[in-house]
Amino acid sequence: MKLSRPRAPALASASARLGALCGALCLALAGTLALPAHADIVVGQTIGVTGPAAATVKEALVGARLWIDHVNAQGGIKGEKIQLITLDDEFDVQKAAANAKVLIEQKKAAVLFMNRGTPHTEAILPLLQQHGIALVAPSTGAMLLHTPVQRYVFNVRAPYQREAEKAIEHLHTMGTTRIAVVHVDDSFGRDALEGANKGFAKAKLQPAAVLKADREKPAYATLVPALMKAEAQAVMWIGSSVVVAEGVKALRAAGSSAQVITLSNNASAGFIKQLGESSRGVIVTQVFPGERAVKYPLVQEALKLGKAKGLEELSPAVLEGFAAAKVLTEALRQAAPNFTRDKIAAALEGLRKVDVGGLELSYSPTDHSGLDFADLSIISVDGRFVR
Repeated sequence: MKLSRPRAPALASASARLGALCGALCLALAGTLALPAHADIVVGQTIGVTGPAAATVKEALVGARLWIDHVNAQGGIKGEKIQLITLDDEFDVQKAAANAKVLIEQKKAAVLFMNRGTPHTEAILPLLQQHGIALVAPSTGAMLLHTPVQRYVFNVRAPYQREAEKAIEHLHTMGTTRIAVVHVDDSFGRDALEGANKGFAKAKLQPAAVLKADREKPAYATLVPALMKAEAQAVMWIGSSVVVAEGVKALRAAGSSAQVITLSNNASAGFIKQLGESSRGVIVTQVFPGERAVKYPLVQEALKLGKAKGLEELSPAVLEGFAAAKVLTEALRQAAPNFTRDKIAAALEGLRKVDVGGLELSYSPTDHSGLDFADLSIISVDGRFVR
């Protein structure tokens, strides 16, 4: 595959607009973190506003804010406004758990919302059980949050295993037989690897190589030669956006033209920017409709509200945050007027056939899985996700 440089102006323009809104959001967050826990409905969130997942996190937060701000502007939930308190955990597992404890015990959050990361969510689970507080839309597709059912976790996006399985199947249908997997050595990486293995089994293939990588400091000098030695035609790289972007660059610098595919945790304009000249042709799995698929009311609504704030284009991460916020607010409407933790958890479990904009979601005591949408996209020459 011949690599060529993406046309920077289109990418820079789209990323700049989204980056400006993300920057404005971070300035707003600086004030939010200093606010006392004093609001009609307190929603707590711990995410890595800084750190290796920051690019995608900020865009998802932009999407969530678009809908929450809209709901508040319309009078809130039965006249009560939503205050989203966001604490930066720098994508650190211990800080995520500590932040969740602060949000629950000191800020008196009625519900937790859209945290980020598989091991981070694992660290929060005991607190959910201890305090009887629901977590809505964790930004992770870990199967451990789906099966067995976690009483206080309500997923919105599809599992990573489904994405990884679909990715391997896609590569096989394209005639690719030598597929390697590089995965971060934590619960997220192991979970996604299990999905990839299901794809290999269906395709009756063996992976060309399976390599573990440190979550924060992958040994590219070891990983890349191993991939070259395996003569991989394609590499599924499972990790944060910074880690995967640097891995792709290292592959290209070594002369490899292997197809690279990664998961939806990297479905952001920020990831494309991090890839730079190596972005073209990278495949990213998706768990929401295309950001230009205006046949979905979800996309239409997000575009309309985004344009009102100067955001001309969406990203998959923005749509994830937007959809997550819609599920949250619907549960709050069902729980009104007394927003106790018990009532919110019960309202979530009682949601049936909720339309979040062309996608239908239901929960029950035996199913907290949410949506089941999975798709593939490829980064085009002008730095956009193309379905």
